[in-house]
Amino acid sequence: MEKSKNTIHLIDVKTGQHLKIVSTPHGILKAQFVRLGIHEGEKVKCYEHLPGGTIVLQKNRQHIAVGHKLAKQILVEVLDGKGR
Repeated sequence: MEKSKNTIHLIDVKTGQHLKIVSTPHGILKAQFVRLGIHEGEKVKCYEHLPGGTIVLQKNRQHIAVGHKLAKQILVEVLDGKGR
């Protein structure tokens, strides 16, 4: 999926922002994300943006670390408030 005005790459999010996943890489990585419950349309929170570019996502009580290189390939939409 191509980036639009309303989407940003996951690497550009800030700690505490609520997000909706717009696009994930295809192939084996997509399958791995689906197993973790992360797919297009899923709402998550940026729990932490670590030095070096790793993004820690929070989905319910689960934390998922996404490396810098992979975070540059994922498109998200920043939601207002608590995931609306």
